[in-house]
Amino acid sequence: RAAPSPKMMENTVFMSFAFYSTILILKMYVVAIITGQVRLRKKAFANPEDALRNGGLQYYRDDPDVERNLLSLSRAHRNDMENIFPFLFLGAVYSLLDPSPAVARIHFFIFCVGRIVHTIAYLLRLKAPTRSVAYGVAQLPCFSMALQILLATTPYW
Repeated sequence: RAAPSPKMMENTVFMSFAFYSTILILKMYVVAIITGQVRLRKKAFANPEDALRNGGLQYYRDDPDVERNLLSLSRAHRNDMENIFPFLFLGAVYSLLDPSPAVARIHFFIFCVGRIVHTIAYLLRLKAPTRSVAYGVAQLPCFSMALQILLATTPYW
């Protein structure tokens, strides 16, 4: 098991950021795995080589249920990329500003939970406005971190 360097361990904010960021990246992988599982379960493959490997060319086909599920998964994944990637930048820079570890952890936790609830709302087709509220809640810590970064860097522009 690779241990973080002692210098990195001193930055508890960065270690918290690394923890929550890793959870979010793993969540994105899970969504990608679910996508493949949907096709396998319904035996509806988008590529002939996948169909041949899994029973024959008759499974190289469209399935309305699969397409609807994949559309939801695709939207969830795209929305993750639009939101998690900026969080990764903001959180990393924010960690360098020496914020309160407790406040930083709250920022990271709220974003992480918001994104997880957002994905669950997509996948389970939860009643509105669950997904929208999760999205909005997750944006709050990002705006807070962005504002703090701007305030800290304004003297250098």
